[in-house]
Amino acid sequence: MAEENLTLIAALALLLWPVVSLCLFAFCKSRSEALILTFLTAQLLLPSNTGIKLPMVPQLDKASMASFCALAGIFFFSRGKSPKRSRQFGVVEVLILGTVVSPIITSELNSDYLIIGGRFLPGVGLYDAISAAASALIALIPFMLGRYFLRTQSDTEAVLRILTVTFLFYSIPLLFEIRFSPQLHLWVYKYSPIEFVQAMREGGFRPMVFIGHGLLAAFLLMSSALSAMTLWRNHIRLHPIPSGLAALYLSILLVLCKSLGALVYGVIGGFLVLMSKPKLMFRVAVVLVTISLAYPVLRSLDLVPTTTILGVAKSIDNERGESLEFRLTNEDMLLTRAFERPLFGWGRYGRSRVYDESTGRDVSVTDGRWVIVIGQFGLVGFLLEFGLLAICVYRAASAFRFASSPSDQRAMGTLALLVAINMFDLIPNSGLIPWTWLLGGALLGRAEALLARRSIGSTPTLGHRSDVSTSTNTLVNPTKLTAT
Repeated sequence: MAEENLTLIAALALLLWPVVSLCLFAFCKSRSEALILTFLTAQLLLPSNTGIKLPMVPQLDKASMASFCALAGIFFFSRGKSPKRSRQFGVVEVLILGTVVSPIITSELNSDYLIIGGRFLPGVGLYDAISAAASALIALIPFMLGRYFLRTQSDTEAVLRILTVTFLFYSIPLLFEIRFSPQLHLWVYKYSPIEFVQAMREGGFRPMVFIGHGLLAAFLLMSSALSAMTLWRNHIRLHPIPSGLAALYLSILLVLCKSLGALVYGVIGGFLVLMSKPKLMFRVAVVLVTISLAYPVLRSLDLVPTTTILGVAKSIDNERGESLEFRLTNEDMLLTRAFERPLFGWGRYGRSRVYDESTGRDVSVTDGRWVIVIGQFGLVGFLLEFGLLAICVYRAASAFRFASSPSDQRAMGTLALLVAINMFDLIPNSGLIPWTWLLGGALLGRAEALLARRSIGSTPTLGHRSDVSTSTNTLVNPTKLTAT
């Protein structure tokens, strides 16, 4: 499907993106700013659901292209500027290594072919094992770059600032599509990444621009609104626009996007950012990632109150309730199928899907990332991927109290909430993108920097910002960040 969507303009956009990315690294004020923009702008501007596939080469799409370009930018423009960090091999390294090796084991255990109702599903061979491992490694590039290069308070604030400012500009095409329907991707790249009916909601439209889906667009918009709220609480002004006004504007735009899930996340997250202390923000983040990790077991043991959830959903909106019921029904089928090979899964080629025994027709629909991963790579693959995101939040929750100021703690808390909400959202949806991995890596890198500083007995007093880099890794002069 991805290759079928490839048009000339889409191919040119992908092939020319390295030039854009290298220009970012050449002309941005800092390495951090360039790294953040490379991943964010690729997600917002490059074509969706398509890619260039060459023999023996991983598909070049908006996700992989952003990762390769970021690596190139770091290599050419940041040599000799890498931050000092411990080279200890720990839990995070085990999870990274496991994420890359696990698909190889899955492939080796699924060399048998399947015939279901006349449908032939091939076995997974050595080539597929190497391809799956390479895909897993490429997917983790933004995580590793964020962990190594986004480690200071100014880096965390740069993520929030750039996300806010970028969506202030991006709100213009979003508003256009709210009014005139999602057409920009079709007009520019000459194809639509989704069926038009998915963009219709409540007599209006869900905008997506070039993001790929209205749900993902709303989720990223929600993230920008929470970022703006954090900047406002930290008294960081977006010249010439007050950050409080930016937060209000982005919040109103979020309502217009007609995505109930993102709106609920925005309301709860907004309350935590604006009204609570960082400690409560981290507690909520820890609860969310813990639920996400435990969800497959809870679901298989029938401990999730699906009947109650469906009743509440249908009382709010019957159409949304029926959609949720359809998802849960498919989850039951897919989970039953997945647990036939529970540890390492069925591998790729649709082997984990459910087919009609007589006709071979695919009767399953996959929505949640968790059930997709368990089906393909088993419980081991799930725990490795979700565990890697979860450990970012757990480490940050144990390290934030060593931050140098309340504003640093609040910025970390917002980043932890964004990672946790995204992980929790992977239960009903599958929107795990390079931007999420970058946020997770940045959160983990900040936490590790704080814990390392504490371990050598140099924790500064509250209000001192000795950990803020004054080298090329800073976004702006730290003395200007508190100006209102």
